[in-house]
Amino acid sequence: MLLAIDIGNTNSVFGIFKDGKLLTHWRLSSGMTRTVDESWITVKLLCMEENIEPSEIRGVIIGSVVPNVTNVFSMMAEKFLHIEPVIVDETLKIDLEIKYDDPHQVGADRICNAIAGKHFYKVPQIILDFGTATTFDAIDKSGAYLGGVIMPGFEIAAKDLVQRAARLFKVKLQFPRKVIGSNTEESMQSGILWGAVDSINGMLTRIKESLDDSEVQVIVTGGVAEVMLPHLRGITDYNPDLTMHGLRLIYEQVKD
Repeated sequence: MLLAIDIGNTNSVFGIFKDGKLLTHWRLSSGMTRTVDESWITVKLLCMEENIEPSEIRGVIIGSVVPNVTNVFSMMAEKFLHIEPVIVDETLKIDLEIKYDDPHQVGADRICNAIAGKHFYKVPQIILDFGTATTFDAIDKSGAYLGGVIMPGFEIAAKDLVQRAARLFKVKLQFPRKVIGSNTEESMQSGILWGAVDSINGMLTRIKESLDDSEVQVIVTGGVAEVMLPHLRGITDYNPDLTMHGLRLIYEQVKD
């Protein structure tokens, strides 16, 4: 079995693969400060809930955008599983040409998404990932990673709005009955959600024009993507486990 760990700024996802199949996965907060021992207890208890024996784990791969949390889970794998984990970064020998000015600046999650995107879908493509940030990653028709766009996630934008405006308050992030709000809650929902939809659709149009190809695939992933999906244009597929499969594929390429 393979333990794949995707550490994001807000949430971390843990997945167990066997023979290329994702058996189960769990989403936990990245904000909690855990020791190495606490991290192991968490992983062990999650495995026990699914009747998975941790001793059957033969490999660990970590993709992370939070370095201090990376270190904790890396040490956990070495101490309790006696496995040196694969840490995803631009130095790994994988099937991905990175054309970023400084490849070191490309986040592990974006590398994982690009590898999985190439594996499952035709190129050229745009991978749209909804997380703490909303990211757009462009893969050209040769399969090379070109770069992309990073914009604030709509949840972060909503939180920042409330923090900075004294008379505004937290609202449920659901689309309002109509675009023109009749009260403050609806007005905020409209601005946050329809504003995000229009900016995302607009950005997709701009990136497609830059790729200059009529057959661009658009793959959506990320924990909060489902809220937006019905209102996005030109989506090829929604793959919530894209990053997890990218971790698996990178592990297989590195270990072959």
